[in-house]
Parts: sequence; C-alpha cells; structure tokens
Amino acid sequence: MKPVRWRPLALRDVDEAAAWYGEQGGLALELAFADALESAVTMLMQHPGAGSSRHAVLLKLQDLRVWPLNGFPYLMFYIERDTGIVIWRVLQMQRDIPAWMSDGA
Repeated sequence: MKPVRWRPLALRDVDEAAAWYGEQGGLALELAFADALESAVTMLMQHPGAGSSRHAVLLKLQDLRVWPLNGFPYLMFYIERDTGIVIWRVLQMQRDIPAWMSDGA
C-alpha cells in the first residue's frame, strides 16, 4: 500500500466538511462522513490508479485523479507519486471545482 500525504488545503476541506456535518446532523453524521473518507483513502492506498483522470485535462494538472466519497457529495482530488499519494483537495461536487483547485495550488 502506498502512504498518503495530505496538503494543508485538503485537511482544511475535511475539517470544514466534518464540522458542517456535525452541526447539521450531529455526531452520527460527522462520524459517517469520517468513515466514508477513511474508506476512500484506504481504497486509494490499495488501488491508486482507480480514480478518474477526467479532471486532469480540465484543470491542467497532470496525473490528477478524483475519487467520490460514498454517500456524500464530495470528491477527493489526488495525485499518485512514486513515494505515495498526495491528496490535494476534498471538495463538494457543487463547487466551482476549477476555481477551488487553483486556490493555493
């Protein structure tokens, strides 16, 4: 399995989403989001090439891949490197993805 490294913006994305789910639906919903995130990360560690590369061309970020979080309207954007997986952002599907990806890229 490949190790995972989180960019600071991705960590911020996760913190904000988890807090929102906690406020809206309580601890159970916040934990469900965390479980979906953990499942996605585990899957990518085992199969890093599984994510879609369609956003790579649109965003002009070579090797960028995206994986959806099961049960939540979020996409995890990541790049596979020889040394591991770098998670760039975890964004809500309704966001302006190109604008949010360029924020701090």
